[in-house]
Amino acid sequence: MKKAMVSGVTGQTGSYLAEHLLDQGYEVIGLHRRTSNANTNRLSNLLYQENFQLIECEVSDSGSVYTVVDQYKPDEIYNLAAMSHVKTSFEQPDYTFQVDALGPLHFLEAIRRFSPNTKFYQASTSELFGSNYEVDKEGKSYQDEDTPFMPQSPYAVAKLAAHNLVRIYRDGYGVFACAGVLFNHDGPRRGEEFVTRKITKWLSEFVHWARRTKHPAYELSLCFNEDNILIRADKEYSFPKLRLGNLDAYRDWGHASDYARAMILMLQQELPDDFVIATGETHSIREFLQEAFSHLDIENYEDYIVIDPKFYRPAEVEYLCGRADKAKRVLGWSSTTTFKQLVSQMVWSDINGKETQSEEEIKLLQEKTKFIQRFSGSCL
Repeated sequence: MKKAMVSGVTGQTGSYLAEHLLDQGYEVIGLHRRTSNANTNRLSNLLYQENFQLIECEVSDSGSVYTVVDQYKPDEIYNLAAMSHVKTSFEQPDYTFQVDALGPLHFLEAIRRFSPNTKFYQASTSELFGSNYEVDKEGKSYQDEDTPFMPQSPYAVAKLAAHNLVRIYRDGYGVFACAGVLFNHDGPRRGEEFVTRKITKWLSEFVHWARRTKHPAYELSLCFNEDNILIRADKEYSFPKLRLGNLDAYRDWGHASDYARAMILMLQQELPDDFVIATGETHSIREFLQEAFSHLDIENYEDYIVIDPKFYRPAEVEYLCGRADKAKRVLGWSSTTTFKQLVSQMVWSDINGKETQSEEEIKLLQEKTKFIQRFSGSCL
């Protein structure tokens, strides 16, 4: 039985990765940092499996990493632990660098010293490209393995340091080390502070709030002011608008479960290498909003949001669209979830209160929610 160690296992992608590894017959050692409150909700279906164990490890502490690598000597290590919120990295740059740059260094050094046969995967990011992109013959802009990096945030700078460390330990010490340059990967388990999940969670809360008003079906009447949505123009029924920043940033969104599969494939190759993992499509946050709100038959999403300057980044990355041709050719990998499917899963999982993927379940939920799908534009 192969043994895999996954740091950041309590996160969105870490939980999907652990599930895939267990399905393939691995023993999985999940690493998580100590917190006062339990944050293992994404692992609820794994915690009592025989081949899964969860242990504490702080990746920014070299001794902590050295100890677990030396003790378990895993066949594979997947380092997904990171301070991964770009906006927060501007406010906490020192902490970001400790976790996102020194953490990978600690794993690489632990492998070199204590477990030289261990294969290593490092989660790199499309944020490395910053504002750089290539343009093909048809005039479409994209990023791939040959696009120069130009990081635009402390998060991206720390990730670039780790990305280069992977190359150095691979070339200098012969460590089997790979970096996956993953474009945005989301899903129902996405953290609530990220814009996509923020949107779908707000929609869910709005639906449940409207239900609590106990209005008759199809008789909800809304009015809007700058900060609130009102029902029956009564303060008792006010609901805060969704506050967002830049709506015109373009991202290449895929499903985190698909991307976790790509990580495993990288460590099964004969030779280590780095790969871009992406869908090849790009959509703006504005498009994500439109698609998400359309599930409630709301066309005028603009009435439901407020643009708040505090959510703008000091330096924005405006456009990301990856080309995963190399991953398709070498790994046999491709994304299996469309943009519309991803948004649908996220919206209905939040409304349903649990992860929802099947088309049948989603259709049933849509039927149950029809009573909130017809609004008039003025107050009663």
